[in-house]
Amino acid sequence: MSIHEVFMPALSSTMTEGKIVSWVKSPGDKVEKGETVVVVESDKADMDVETFYEGFLAHIIVEAGETAPVGSAIAFIAETEAEIEQAKSLANSGGVAATTTSSPEPIAATASAATPALASQNGSNHKEGRLVASPRARKLAKELKVDLTTLQGSGPHGRIVAEDVEALSNKGKQPAPAPVAPPAPVPTSAPVAPPASRTPAAATVVAAVPGQIVPLTTFQNAVVRNMVATISVPVFRVGYTITTDGLDKLYKQIKSKGVTMTALLAKAVAVTLQKHPLLNASYSEQGIVYHSDINISVAVAMDDGGLITPVLQNADAVDIYSLSRTWKSLVERARAKQLQPQEYNSGTFTLSNLGMFGVDKFDAILPPGQGSILAIGASRSQVVATADGLFGVRQQMQVNITSDHRIIYGAHAAAFLQDLAKLIETNSQSLTM
Repeated sequence: MSIHEVFMPALSSTMTEGKIVSWVKSPGDKVEKGETVVVVESDKADMDVETFYEGFLAHIIVEAGETAPVGSAIAFIAETEAEIEQAKSLANSGGVAATTTSSPEPIAATASAATPALASQNGSNHKEGRLVASPRARKLAKELKVDLTTLQGSGPHGRIVAEDVEALSNKGKQPAPAPVAPPAPVPTSAPVAPPASRTPAAATVVAAVPGQIVPLTTFQNAVVRNMVATISVPVFRVGYTITTDGLDKLYKQIKSKGVTMTALLAKAVAVTLQKHPLLNASYSEQGIVYHSDINISVAVAMDDGGLITPVLQNADAVDIYSLSRTWKSLVERARAKQLQPQEYNSGTFTLSNLGMFGVDKFDAILPPGQGSILAIGASRSQVVATADGLFGVRQQMQVNITSDHRIIYGAHAAAFLQDLAKLIETNSQSLTM
């Protein structure tokens, strides 16, 4: 008998359990070596899990929507059809790999999102012979009996999304009333990065059913773990008011070229960090870790709950136009749960912007493994005393930095904010050079 256990893979260094988003294969289906059999939600992304075994998906232990610890069995694969019933009996009796004749090693699983795919000339990230579709699209296609290979994906990098499946299925049919889905919670306090400017952006807010207890998503649980991990870190906060007239003028000039306010703010912070490497450093038991790169994380709230921080790598060295294109791609892929691990866990300094909601100022929580996070409020018209002793109206925003007091002191943070304000107020044009 050759029956293999499918184990929950560890798709990131912080992953302790995974949630089954969907099974691409059903019990009894033939599976080929290297073929995707299940989509697993890790801390920050949905990843296709492939097998190195060939055979039949005999029995599913952990159904879609359920979670399992890393390393636990989630299904059985039988090498022949004749062994399918034996696998079911094995599962029902609680037997595991010790009773099989094959090696008890887990199915060799790899997350397709963990290995960057080579982009073709049309920008698609499809590997040769491999279909790229969202988990929801695969599930919907199965329900509606739609052949995914006939679809042209409209998602990021040509990925097939649920809307593509629905469009093909509804072709020639009268539109049916949309089913009412149960409401899902959205964290109201999660920092959200602006898509292009500090102007208010539409937020997904769904009212919870009174009396209902909704389990936390994998993303939300990851945020919980990270926030709890920061409790023991001694932090302090410093605020500063920055006049943004010059930055706003620059933004209006180059907005049509695809430049986002997020990229401008990230660039300004990164350039200032060149003069203040300690603010880009982090604490370790061995001492202060001075990072060789300036990688700016920007907090983004996910529509279905949780928080992720896409990273603009080497933000000080990349030109503003490329940085803006990168940011747009990161946000699209973050919300489609397609980010590579290094695209969300390599940050050295974090920005959190609630200005688009009209928030004047707030304090951000320090992310684990970093030394500082900058909270950015809305830019507002303020009456101020000018240098010539008169009154004038200026656009101003308030920023608050939270820093790890084990390595960064008040004077360090204040000097950084002073230089950041000087750059934004008097030399913002340099951000385009």
